Amino acid sequence: MAVKVRIPTPLQKLTQGKEEVEAAAGTVIDLVKELDGRYAGIAERISDGGKIRRFVNIYVNEEDIRFLQAELTPVKDGDSVSIVPAIAGGCP
Repeated sequence: MAVKVRIPTPLQKLTQGKEEVEAAAGTVIDLVKELDGRYAGIAERISDGGKIRRFVNIYVNEEDIRFLQAELTPVKDGDSVSIVPAIAGGCP
């Protein structure tokens, strides 16, 4: 069993249109590096210098990693990870 990673629509062009991919267990930043190895360019959109970008929210089993161990949050087989970019804008 692997970790299931939900990919947001703006990043699906990097994953050949896949809404969900699998990755190995480890930490959140390990997962990002692994995904970048298979889907070039995804890491630079999610992270910078080994840290998750401010405007990207990542959830492990529906828990925000900011309230866990951030990039070092462990993920294990069977976990579900969601990558959610912040969205802003609208009419004044």
